[in-house]
Amino acid sequence: QVTLVESGGGEVHAGGSLRLSCAASGSSASTSCMGWFRQAPGKEREGVAVIESGGDVTYYADSVKGRFTISRDNSKNTLWLQMNSLKPDDTARYYCAARAVTWCSSDIRAEQFADWGQGTQVTVSS
Repeated sequence: QVTLVESGGGEVHAGGSLRLSCAASGSSASTSCMGWFRQAPGKEREGVAVIESGGDVTYYADSVKGRFTISRDNSKNTLWLQMNSLKPDDTARYYCAARAVTWCSSDIRAEQFADWGQGTQVTVSS
């Protein structure tokens, strides 16, 4: 089991940038596939990006590819999501999540992840 706490959300104008952080605790955190998801009101939870335990393999949703970058530092038990060129459609609550295995699937599905943070709100204004 992994405990996750997100931070770094806020409001930004279109075209701006934000960097989200996720602090992880628990013995399995460094060996888990981890990811970022987002959910807007009335919408399904959407997978944004995932990263394997070693940090070398990543997958991104098509909607954010080329704009967002996921990274991790296992020595600091921290996961990041760098978001550039933000669009109003990126407005959502963003969640950090951990899977119970080390590898990630290129098909990012919320049901694969067992542990979730409380979320942090990102609002992108026009």
